[in-house]
Amino acid sequence: VRESQRVPPAVDYIEREQRNRSLGAAGEELVLNYEHKRLWTAGKKRLADRVEQVSATRGDHLGYDVHSFEESGEDRLIEVKTTRSGALQPFFVTRNEVRVSEARREEYHLYRVHRFEADPQFFVLDGALPEVCELDGVAFEARVK
Repeated sequence: VRESQRVPPAVDYIEREQRNRSLGAAGEELVLNYEHKRLWTAGKKRLADRVEQVSATRGDHLGYDVHSFEESGEDRLIEVKTTRSGALQPFFVTRNEVRVSEARREEYHLYRVHRFEADPQFFVLDGALPEVCELDGVAFEARVK
């Protein structure tokens, strides 16, 4: 078979979506546990007990995944982006995540979880996403006319 006649392998988009959701939920759980421990260790047990994975309890429309707290009691809104790859692997953000990060920049934190399956690590970007990330529009929403 000539190169130009090769048929690319079929992509199982449903399986890929399930795998990505599972990875994302696992990353959120890692951050949820970290936040709980951070507050517990700081002696803020009541705040630690209120840390919530809102993406699971209230849905993924809020623009962040975990609702935690600063030691002062102020809100700490956390968007979690998880990858099996390295720290600088590009990731997708939604328009709503960008909007919420701008509206609540003082409270907003992006936790970038990387090397998830090999050696999970993360770093934190604080503030509005357009100020801490280079954003590049790569998709369009299309509706049938």
